[in-house]
Amino acid sequence: MKAVIPVAGIGSRLRPHTHTQPKSLVPVAGNTILGHIIDRLQDAGIEEFVFIIGYLGEKIESYVRRYYPQLRSTFVVQEPREGIGHALWLARDTFRHDQDGVLIMLGDTIVDVDLREMLGREGNVLAVKEVKTPSIFGVVETNNSGRVTKVIEKPRIPKSNYALVGLYKIADPAWLASALERIIEQDLRTHNEFQLTDALMLMIQDGAQMTTAPVDHWFDCGRKDSLLEANAKLLNRPEFLGNKYPEFPDTIIIPPVSIGKDCQISHSIIGPNVAIGDRTIVKNTILSDSIIGSYSELRQAVMHDCIVGSDASFRGLNHSLNIGDNTEIDYS
Repeated sequence: MKAVIPVAGIGSRLRPHTHTQPKSLVPVAGNTILGHIIDRLQDAGIEEFVFIIGYLGEKIESYVRRYYPQLRSTFVVQEPREGIGHALWLARDTFRHDQDGVLIMLGDTIVDVDLREMLGREGNVLAVKEVKTPSIFGVVETNNSGRVTKVIEKPRIPKSNYALVGLYKIADPAWLASALERIIEQDLRTHNEFQLTDALMLMIQDGAQMTTAPVDHWFDCGRKDSLLEANAKLLNRPEFLGNKYPEFPDTIIIPPVSIGKDCQISHSIIGPNVAIGDRTIVKNTILSDSIIGSYSELRQAVMHDCIVGSDASFRGLNHSLNIGDNTEIDYS
């Protein structure tokens, strides 16, 4: 089966990081968002990929060709960017004739789901997660037998708490391609964009059967808080908890952490839930629940819940005090 990954978005909610990097290449838990997605799809047996690129798309193409040269990769440019439905419409000829179906996965989403089981199921399958605020997501409604009866993008009054998580297995790609062509030709927009949910709804109205696959965890990595949450969850997997770290001078490591190559760390406390990129310098610093990019430098810092980009520098305050009796100092 072929995987189609739309990664054309600007990522405005992750600025300033996305001023210089595509959202999908933002680091998390020792990899990039896109790297985690590709690794999981490869583990499920997928070797052919279509990447729909746009904003800073040359960086995504360079990344894939450098780190995943073994993939059979096709790149489709989306310009202008008018929604996920528009992106897939531009790429429709890359998957329309695939007899084994197609898997669509959004490039800013990390999910915990048994992909092999999902790919092995009959028919069309939409991955979902129960959420508290369904009105900000695409929403799925089902009948008593579990069949999907409606999909709708960001409804004002949701009739279901099950949100689409950005992972779709489509058994008949030609049917999807035809539905995408209809929403473009008829200019069917929702929230001023062409939506995949509208194409799926046309398929349902024409008789397509769809079921849902609940996921264990879902991280929409387009926001700082969810990116840090994803970082913590991924770092708490066995492959990180069992890590052995180099000896750093006068430094305490509190697992789980991910530390890149050739880092210089001294007189610091690192962890838990910290991911540090390659060749970064950390001195006299306390660091927890954070993501630090490569080639960066932190000194005299106390940091938590932070995202620091690559090649960045932060130097905190370093005090020498002589404090007498009955004194209180509050730097907050």
